[in-house]
Amino acid sequence: MAPRSASVNEELRRRSRERLLQAAVELVGERGYEATTLGDIADRAGSARGLVSYYFPGKRQLVQSAVHRLMHRTLEEALEREPRTEDGRERMARAIDAVLGLARDRPVLMRQHMAGLLDTEGFVQCPEQQRLGELLRDTVERHGRADAAAGYPLLRSLLMGAVYAMVLPNVPLPLPVLRDELFERYGLDREAGAPPDPEGPGGACDEDLSRFFSTGLCRPEQPVADQSK
Repeated sequence: MAPRSASVNEELRRRSRERLLQAAVELVGERGYEATTLGDIADRAGSARGLVSYYFPGKRQLVQSAVHRLMHRTLEEALEREPRTEDGRERMARAIDAVLGLARDRPVLMRQHMAGLLDTEGFVQCPEQQRLGELLRDTVERHGRADAAAGYPLLRSLLMGAVYAMVLPNVPLPLPVLRDELFERYGLDREAGAPPDPEGPGGACDEDLSRFFSTGLCRPEQPVADQSK
């Protein structure tokens, strides 16, 4: 049997990484972070357990990368859905609604994500996080802010604060209140975007996530370096 080409090997590695990301999102959403082990994730992905460490130095890095992937693909889908638009106000509204919708639909997953960001080691600088940042910066620029370098961190912080407020156990703030606050800050019409149904799934969402982890949409990526060094 002829040896596989370098391109075939690269594609197989990319698919393995995608499966690990998807499995991490699914399992943490189902069981929570503490109850999910790297072995569980590898088993769900159909990968050898030792392969996890090739791509990720630990569970925290894997889970954060997985959630950032889900976030940036959700945001991309919202920004590019039909009818497509270049209108900055509409794109800002879609971005806000996409992130709030994730917090509403997947509170367990997003609660763990927020807890990970508040960890002393901070968030993971990975391709998924970088792509999310690119999309948010572009949203700020299209909305009309010339100084996107300052506008992006503000938007990111406001969205993180809204997500945190929605996923607080026992005392969450309702989605419509947070949406109205963000829309007012950015001068958006309430009819813009795609308002998430406040009575929606709330964690019972069993939507197939495979489209967010499709290798066909993925750019070649390298193993994530250990940011703790």
